[in-house]
Parts: sequence; C-alpha cells; structure tokens
Amino acid sequence: MNAPHPRIETVAYDTLTVRLFETIDEAHMPWILAADAALRDRFGEALIDLVPSYTTLMLHYDGLSLGLTEARGMIVDALANLTPATEQEGRHHVIPVWYDESVGPELVTLAERLGVEPAEIIRRHCERDYCAFALGFAPGFAFMGLVEEALATPRLSTPRQRVPAGSVGIAERQTAIYPMRSPGGWNILGRTAVTLFDRSWEEASRFRPGDRIRFTAIDRDTFIEQGGDPTPMETQ
Repeated sequence: MNAPHPRIETVAYDTLTVRLFETIDEAHMPWILAADAALRDRFGEALIDLVPSYTTLMLHYDGLSLGLTEARGMIVDALANLTPATEQEGRHHVIPVWYDESVGPELVTLAERLGVEPAEIIRRHCERDYCAFALGFAPGFAFMGLVEEALATPRLSTPRQRVPAGSVGIAERQTAIYPMRSPGGWNILGRTAVTLFDRSWEEASRFRPGDRIRFTAIDRDTFIEQGGDPTPMETQ
C-alpha cells in the first residue's frame, strides 16, 4: 500500500485531527500506529492526548506552549518520512465466549436470516482475528473488525436499556465486547467472563488500537468456572 498523504484538520485551538485515509481497512493500521509513535515522539511533553482511530488521529496539545501554526508544522515534520509499523507490534488476545441464545438473543436470529444453524454463526465469528481499530463509547470498549460480509448486521432499531458486561455483539461489519453494563444496540451473540477495563492496570484497558483479537467458543460450565454470570439477558 502506498504511503498516505496526511491532511490536518482543525478541531479546536489546541486540537487537530490528522486524517491519513478515507476508508476503513485493516491494512491501514500499521500506518496509523506508526503515525501515533512519530507524533508522540515529536510533541513530547507538549502532548496532552493522542487518540488513534480507523482513519485518523486526534491530537490534543498544550495550547499555552504551542501555537496552531507551530503545531501543524510539527505534524508535517513528524510524518514526513513515515513508514508502516510492523504487524508484530500489536498484541494478540484470545477471548473465550459462551455463545448461547439465553445470553446472545441475536444468535438464532442471525442464523435464521442466513439459513444456517447457530453453530455455523459461532464458527464464522471465531474463524478470524479481528483488529482493534479504536477505543470509545465506554472505557475499554474496542471497535473491532472486520466481520465477514455475510455476518454484517445493522444495529437494533431500538437500543436496549441494559446490555450486560461481557456481551459480545456485531454491528454492521464490526464486533465488540461490552466492558460494563450499559445501553446498547448491537446484536448480541454471547458473553465472556474476561475483564476488559480495570483502573488498577497500568493501561486500564485490556485492548489498545492495533491489537488483534480472536474469539473461541466455550460451554456454559467453563464460562461459569471463569467467573461468568449466566443470568439470561433481558430482551427488552
């Protein structure tokens, strides 16, 4: 893939967005990660926050020590000779999931839509690694993809008021795990007992952009042994 041509967009007097791409693609992540490292190195202590995402990085800098023009120049300088990061830089996670209609009400719905058994949906969801593109929505919530096109499913027309922690779902070609109980409109297929966010951890979140995640199916007893809550999910 050819090197991107960064475009700098103003968000606020001390915040800029660096746009590297226009479309979402797993192949873009090595460039996003390389840009993240280069910008952190260039801005140093003047950097307040840097948020990588699917196609962009949002850079929040110290507006008292840097002017807008200077900050733009530093971005251009940092990305002048950018080369993609190696794929090995992202960590790999295996997440055990109990796929069952009681905790994943859309599992059967999706299977019926495709004319297959639920076991086939589980197999397809578990057969590939997913890239963590971005963190957001809730602490520890990673937007992952890309799900195969056949499994792509629109968000629910009416979001649920309470989605249990550990719920694994699909929305369009993305998949994710709810790190805590919250409202949500994703199609839920199962549940994991893995903790995704803990303030006592050095990075707080289990995942970070560029990580790769693979799901593996487990049975109910194993899920409970791992500390999972088998309480059926409310469908309203």
